[in-house]
Amino acid sequence: MAGAIGRPRDEERKKRLRIAFCHPDLGIGGAERLVVDAALELSRQGHDVHLFTAHHDPNRCFEETVDGSFPVTVYGDFLPRHVFHHLHALCAYIRCMYVALCMVLFWPRFDVIFADQVSAVIPVLKLKTSSKILFYCHFPDLLLAQHTTRLRKLYRAPLNWIEETTTGMADCVLVNSEFTALTFGTTFKQLHARGLNPTVLYPAVDIYQFHSHAQQVSPNIEVMSAIGLPSNGCFFLSINRFERKKNIGLAISAFASLLRKQENVSKGMSIPGQDVRLVIAGGYDQRLTENWEYLQELKSLALQQGVGDQVVFVPSCSTLQRNTLLAACLCVIYTPMNEHFGIVPLEAMAAEKPVVACNSGGPKESVKHAGTGFLCEPTPESFASAMMLLLHDPRKAEMMGKFARQHVEENFSRKVFGAQLNTIIYDLLKPAANFAT
Repeated sequence: MAGAIGRPRDEERKKRLRIAFCHPDLGIGGAERLVVDAALELSRQGHDVHLFTAHHDPNRCFEETVDGSFPVTVYGDFLPRHVFHHLHALCAYIRCMYVALCMVLFWPRFDVIFADQVSAVIPVLKLKTSSKILFYCHFPDLLLAQHTTRLRKLYRAPLNWIEETTTGMADCVLVNSEFTALTFGTTFKQLHARGLNPTVLYPAVDIYQFHSHAQQVSPNIEVMSAIGLPSNGCFFLSINRFERKKNIGLAISAFASLLRKQENVSKGMSIPGQDVRLVIAGGYDQRLTENWEYLQELKSLALQQGVGDQVVFVPSCSTLQRNTLLAACLCVIYTPMNEHFGIVPLEAMAAEKPVVACNSGGPKESVKHAGTGFLCEPTPESFASAMMLLLHDPRKAEMMGKFARQHVEENFSRKVFGAQLNTIIYDLLKPAANFAT
């Protein structure tokens, strides 16, 4: 189960393992990014890696899943995702269990099978008695599901029982943060009572896709112009999916509070208030009702706060736009409360930008307060005060950004992530010492 991460013996490092991944939907979310990173790094460690999933759209996926870095096999895409827009969780369980069954029936043994999100596959995968099962718990699903009505509670009750019971059947359980580990213990009380304490394996970021200050790369002027920003302007950046749980309204309210604060300071500022912008960018799918509704709510809030002309929205933000914005912004504003971990702060720090985030959840573990950014109370005034410090002292923002880049390189790079995962896998196999030939 959980335990300290040791170092594999030299002879173990040379063993070439067969490692399979069982993942529900290989799209472009945070969970998918972690799985792809894990597959890439284990492959680079010399292992034979194969990823199995119920859905993989070559037009909407991470590039590494189609460029031959490792094989991807799809089973069960014909199975429904929902029944008249209901029973999504049950359908996900069925689809994933079908994938797991195909892995058991049609493929030779694996040394380790890495599963995530849907723990119901574990009993099926355990039919391969020679395989060790590693389960990555991004966050307890039962806490993400709605239990608002009696009918929903009845529907979720057996699924919640299945989640806890099957999670406890894994040979090793990993989580993405100390915050999630604590939540795991208070949610799965029976597992905690049995002494199952998950091991923390932080997600990683590809630091090389973000230019450091030393590389002296200027922002893409054409991209900035298309977004509606002057190349020499000053702006704060918020990156999140357009979902209410991301609490993006806090960024708008904090920005409005910042501008009001500026009216009370000396007029001899080097950066006039009217030249400052807030850019709100992120994932957006117009097919999703919440995405569309929330974007309209945020636009209305900006108008109500009197900053409608100074807030720029970039929905469906492309990778090029994101990287350009990160290269040019003053800092990144990260507003979710009790976020399980949060990959955006890592991306910001990898791009040498300080982060202003809520003093809760994963950011407490990734952001060093007053070192790589500021951890604030989730109020406009608290965020605005931190933003003001950086706005009035760009040199401070630059120095914090350099420290942030170093911090990510040392603690959250893919190389560090891969080495830690590799060690966990070798430790998992030690009792059996059963390696594929």
